[in-house]
Amino acid sequence: MANGGPVEHGYPHLDTVRAAITALYKRLSYDTVHAFASSVMPADVAFCDQDDLHLGAQRVARELVRHFRLPDARMVVGFREMTHAANVELTSGPEYFIELNDRFRTHRRDIGAALAHEVMHVYLHRLGLSFPGTRDNEILTDTATTYLGAGWLLLDAFREDRVSSQKLGYLTPEEFGYVLAKRALVFGEDPAVWFTSPQAYTAYTKGMALARRDEQQPPLTAAGWAGRRRYARDRRHAEDRSVPGPCAGASYSFSTFAGPGSLRVTFPCPTCHQRIRVPVRGRVRARCGLCRTVLECDT
Repeated sequence: MANGGPVEHGYPHLDTVRAAITALYKRLSYDTVHAFASSVMPADVAFCDQDDLHLGAQRVARELVRHFRLPDARMVVGFREMTHAANVELTSGPEYFIELNDRFRTHRRDIGAALAHEVMHVYLHRLGLSFPGTRDNEILTDTATTYLGAGWLLLDAFREDRVSSQKLGYLTPEEFGYVLAKRALVFGEDPAVWFTSPQAYTAYTKGMALARRDEQQPPLTAAGWAGRRRYARDRRHAEDRSVPGPCAGASYSFSTFAGPGSLRVTFPCPTCHQRIRVPVRGRVRARCGLCRTVLECDT
């Protein structure tokens, strides 16, 4: 939790974020991911100063448990002095103890954001889905929280001005915006209308721009002129080599299958980032086997 200190910006964890999206589709399946087509609504996690602190926190926790479909999980929420925003004790359940930083006693509108991350820890724990190392596992948790409909709360908790700053979670604001944008493009949902923080909206628009660029990389037909020209050059070089391979600085790579004249290109799905391999033979329509996205390619 950045509290008054510098906030990291940009996309330093982008590879891990993309790997987390792929892992979600692999572990949950297309149908389960699409069961989260509706996000947590602001009214369901609203928390005002007049609400009883503990009863209100329990109410928000129950709403997040309902959203993540954990009907037999009970969250017991308390507050104490601590360095991090929150902590959850991962046990066999069904009761889980969540501790929130004492600062949330007076910053109540961000309680939902902190609880969303901790309830997701429980969700992933029950799934048996994790990444090695604390850092990558926390990035997985932030990404899953966001992609499954509650992470807009974490981005909306980001506020920054000349004298103070606040950010929850391990992703940068722009990375939260990127995952929200990936979700928005899949489900046709616009989370921008829920933001109360202008800095959150800015980060979301930057993330959306990057997410759009994912859909404009060759060999996709939506690729721009410069990308298409570079792809054609790399394809010619691959055809001239007996053992083609990765292309420096590009997300695609070439390989041969069953001998000469059978060049194939491998590239990431712009939705779930699973690697897709198709033959190099001009216009091709491909379907991602993981997220079922239909891709128009010019190979």
